[in-house]
Amino acid sequence: MHTEKQKRPNVVFIVADDLGYADLGCYGGRDASFGPVSPELDRLAQQGLKFTQGYSNSPVCSPTRFALMTARYQYRLRGAAEEPIRTNTRGNAELGLPPSHPTLPSLLRDAGYRTALMGKWHLGYPPHFGPLKSGYEEFFGPMSGGVDYFTHCGAGGQHDLWFGEEEKRQEGYLTDLITDRSVDWIERKAAGAKGDVPFFLSVHYTAPHWPWETRDDEALSRELVDNKQAIYHLHGGHVDAYRRMIHHMDEGIGRIVRTLEAQGLLEDTLIVFTSDNGGERFSDNWPLVGGKMDLTEGGIRVPWIAHWPRSIAPGQVSEQTCMTMDWSATMLDLGGAAAHADYPLDGQSLAGRLAQSTDSTMADRPLFWRMNHRGQRAMREGDWKYLRVDGIDYLFNLRSDERERANMAAIQPQRLAAMISAWEAWNASMPPIPVDATVSLCYTEKDMPQR
Repeated sequence: MHTEKQKRPNVVFIVADDLGYADLGCYGGRDASFGPVSPELDRLAQQGLKFTQGYSNSPVCSPTRFALMTARYQYRLRGAAEEPIRTNTRGNAELGLPPSHPTLPSLLRDAGYRTALMGKWHLGYPPHFGPLKSGYEEFFGPMSGGVDYFTHCGAGGQHDLWFGEEEKRQEGYLTDLITDRSVDWIERKAAGAKGDVPFFLSVHYTAPHWPWETRDDEALSRELVDNKQAIYHLHGGHVDAYRRMIHHMDEGIGRIVRTLEAQGLLEDTLIVFTSDNGGERFSDNWPLVGGKMDLTEGGIRVPWIAHWPRSIAPGQVSEQTCMTMDWSATMLDLGGAAAHADYPLDGQSLAGRLAQSTDSTMADRPLFWRMNHRGQRAMREGDWKYLRVDGIDYLFNLRSDERERANMAAIQPQRLAAMISAWEAWNASMPPIPVDATVSLCYTEKDMPQR
């Protein structure tokens, strides 16, 4: 836990959107036609700590973001039962992150941090919900899930780019705009506070979420508008565009790192990078199977990179199991921000692990998931994973079979029964999935290609 004698770090929490576990070079991803896809992130991993057993709280966007914001299982909040929150819920007073709920940015803000979100929100729409109502002091980005990179319109065709609580128009490729605003905010905070006041900056890119548009694809953006096509254009996209989108984001992250260095802030800044869920159509996720919307490893295992020169020794790799809400708990811990007594955290702090030069693990505990989509459930305990999909139970040893192909359910029935019982007990401690919770149609099996 933070003590007064320790200097609290600045925190830059970078979240990609629909990025698969093995899409980055440092996680085994292949080079693209133009060269390495993620040289900046690869460098951060080489100079810091890479987790190989890190998970997202959900295999779809907004539920994970509820966990990120609260450091608690997202199932505790009604809005997170939506898989994900859809654009047609604008004006709904129930489906969002309640402003009354303590959050990662609100708790850090109250502990003396300056806070900002540059990028995707996807936790409910104004006037009832929004970043400035939940602890961020400054916001730039879209409120919804997927938006076009040039027109900045959401899946319903409505313009969706905000400066604080005002919707405004700005020309530019969205990935670059998010980077620009992040760099500007860091420079302003560094100049104004002279490094004496710590800051928490969320940089939530929409890349590489559909539509699959690179910086050179503005014509495609106009074509989608002119032909009144949905921006998730299921007939479009290709692997090269997907990788270029990741590379554009990676370039932006490099700019952010260099800005921190130029301002003399890099040494005392914890940079954490991850994805909100597994990859979608073009993700190169070998050897994992599945992707977004799946509780197989490809849907929930994601990259986790931590870089903090003052405290993290370079070149480390950790097999510590962790998930999104653990990183939120870690940032609160390092920032000296206590959880609200009425909202105890489910996440566990990794602060001790970050300070170690050897693979010291936090207390092991099982991790749980559930999805309305296909009646999925999952539990990870040690090397073992229990999975149910479409009413069929599976048991996998991820140490020997991370591709989840050898179902051990019939071989180890007692272990399976024990894990089912543990999952049922955990599930009983959570609110039930509401009968009116929905799954977005653009992710259903009939619409998406078979894996």
